[in-house]
Formats: sequence, structure tokens, C-alpha cells
Amino acid sequence: MDIQTKALHVGYDKDTQGTMAVPIYQTTAYEFRDVEHAADLFALKELGNIYTRLNNPTTDVFEKRFAELEGGAAAIATSSGMSAIFYAFANAAEAGDNIVCAKQLYGGSLTQTAHTLKRFGIEARFFNVHNPEEIEALVDDKTKVIFFESLTNPSIDVADIEAIVAIANKHNILTVVDNTVATPILCQPLSYGVDVVVHSASKYTTGQGLAIGGIMVESKNILEKLKDNSRYYHFNEPDESYHGLVYTDVGLPPFSLRARLSLLRDLGAVSSPFNSWLFIQGMETLAIRMKEHSNNAQKLAEFLESHPKVKKVNYPGLKSNPNYEMAQKYFKDGRSSGLLSFEVGSLEEATKIVNATELYSLVVNIGDSKSIITHPASTTHQQLSAEELIACGVPSGLIRISCGLENADDLIADMKQALEV
Repeated sequence: MDIQTKALHVGYDKDTQGTMAVPIYQTTAYEFRDVEHAADLFALKELGNIYTRLNNPTTDVFEKRFAELEGGAAAIATSSGMSAIFYAFANAAEAGDNIVCAKQLYGGSLTQTAHTLKRFGIEARFFNVHNPEEIEALVDDKTKVIFFESLTNPSIDVADIEAIVAIANKHNILTVVDNTVATPILCQPLSYGVDVVVHSASKYTTGQGLAIGGIMVESKNILEKLKDNSRYYHFNEPDESYHGLVYTDVGLPPFSLRARLSLLRDLGAVSSPFNSWLFIQGMETLAIRMKEHSNNAQKLAEFLESHPKVKKVNYPGLKSNPNYEMAQKYFKDGRSSGLLSFEVGSLEEATKIVNATELYSLVVNIGDSKSIITHPASTTHQQLSAEELIACGVPSGLIRISCGLENADDLIADMKQALEV
């Protein structure tokens, strides 16, 4: 079944009313048939709805459908992309452990890994996404995750997924990939051996900037890496907080099961039913939209590359771009999503250009149907030092563009006049 067909049908068997649209089950709780039924649900002898902090029929459709698009075994919907990333780490690591991360990450991911996780006793170590061999010197017996983005934001680099996965598998370490910018329409990291994929559903999934949410998808092969792996003893020993359950022995996708029964239960960062419903609507047109986002970004990138005021354009669809070959390898039809960035001579010049645009909205988001312009060094990455900005590919003259669905000629014309102000 084609991915576009899956996005319209997977996970929903029409309810007793025969509704074509997935219903919004806007409820916190569910009535049990009797005490025995309730006990069986809590003991996992029977699967069903318990409480919306754990599961919800609308969210269940979103999770099943998204897992299918990514080619995964199961998914967990969360209240934001950042909570999906945190859950992936918290599900694998504990105090005293470390994670190895690419330097080229979204600003929020950088601060979460480098600063927030430190307060939980988890150390972050960083490698250049273009030099996966650096990982070897960073891993030890306490390394629990190797984390990177398939298409980085805002440096617009493409990771060599297979090279990183090969190193992770050599040491029996989980890989977690943020696939937000590429989406499963353009790239499916699980098919290249990645263990867990995370997304901010607030971006291309919803498509119109309507809702905050995230999702985490586990691969169909993750059990092989977790089973009897001493790095992840907590998946192989009885969980005292859940009746002595051993997650790798249950016969259900273990990474998602533990995230649901432990992290959703205790931390509670879950998707609301209404937001899950909005994400379902967005998924129905995701494949069509990603083609147009990519087409518009390609045309704008080609224009910017030819402009004398532009020092550098970061877009993997350009043959001159160092990421071009990786994009051809990992992205469907070589399409490179709707995100691009470009450099001008100075902070002052970048500020002038951003302020002079008319069609582009100055917003710290991506993946909207309307085009967005951002100056990362003064917004999403403001908390980083000058050295850290350079290290993660965000110089002060960098401008990020999220190409929307407007006519490409209009987007180019507006950027042309802004560059000439």
C-alpha cells in the first residue's frame, strides 16, 4: 500500500455510526464493565482504554497511522516534540549515563541535551554530523543513545544514517533520529536501521501551525537490540512499579510499552485528543504538501544561489551543496523538504533583509502552509555562545526560511526586493 493511501486509512475502522472522519474522543476516563474488567486492563491481560493519560481512541489512530508511515512497530504521541525527544532519552538512560549527540541540532534540542539533561545526571557528548567516526571516541559502557537529525535545523545538513547506525550497532547502542524536517514522506530512517524516530508534529504533520505535539516511533527490530542487553537492564528485569513486568518478555513493542506504562503514567506529557485529531487531518495531505514545500524551496534556493548578496545557500537539493549526494541517497526522489537557510555578510544585513520581507512571516516555527522567515542567532539559538553558534552551523548572518505553499514566483519576488532594500 502506498504511503499516501496509508495516511488516509490506517488505524481507523469506522465506528458504530459509520463516520468517515475519525471521531474526537474528548474524554479523560472510560467506564469499565466491572471490577474484573478493570483489573484485567491494568494487568495487561486485556488491552483497552484506561485513562487518557495512558491511551485514547483518537490518539490511538494517530499513533498507529504515524507508525505505519515511518515503517515502525508502534508509536507514542506526546504533548510536544521536545517531550518526545525527552521521553526517548528518559526511556533509555538514567543518572550516571551519557548520550552522544550531533552538534548540528535544533536549538531546543541542544539546550535540552547539554543543559537540562545534566540536571538529571545524564551527560551529553557531541560529534560533527559530517564526521561520524568521532562517535567512536565518545562512547563507553554508560552510553545509552546516539542522537541526530536526518535533516538538520537550521544548518540544513544531511546525516549519513547508515554510517552512524553501523557504529551504534557495533557497540549495541540505540539510535534516535529526529525526522521532523524530512517527514516520513521524504525519509524513513527506520528502514536504514535506526531504532527510534521522533518528530515535532507541530511542524509539517499539522501543516498549518494549529497544534503543539510530538510523536516517538520504535522500529520493528528494536527488541533484538534490547533483549538481554546489559546497557538496557531495565527492559530485561522486573519493573517493580508495574507488577514485576519484564518489557522484553510481553510480546508487545517494548520501547513504546515502557514509555506508555512508565513515562506517560508518571510524567504525563500526552497529546490531547483534539490535537491528535488535528494531526490526523494534517497527515491526510502530508504527501502532497511535502512535494510542494520541496518544489518551492528548490526554486527559492536556486534564486538565492545566483544573488550577489548571498554568501552561501544551505539546501541539499542544490547540486553544488555538499549534502547533495546524501539527499539523493536518503530522500525520496531527492526532494529535500521546505527548509533552507542562507548566509549574508553580517548580523545587520540579515536583520535588514528579514525586516524587509512582506510575504514571509517572522515566526519561530517551520512546516506551516505559509512561508516563515527566522533569524536563528537572535531567536531559536540565542542562548548559545558565539563559539557554539559556529559549531552548530548558525553564524550571525544566517537566515532560515520555511517555504510554504504560496506561488514560488511570489516568494522569489518578495525575497528579491528584500535583498535589494
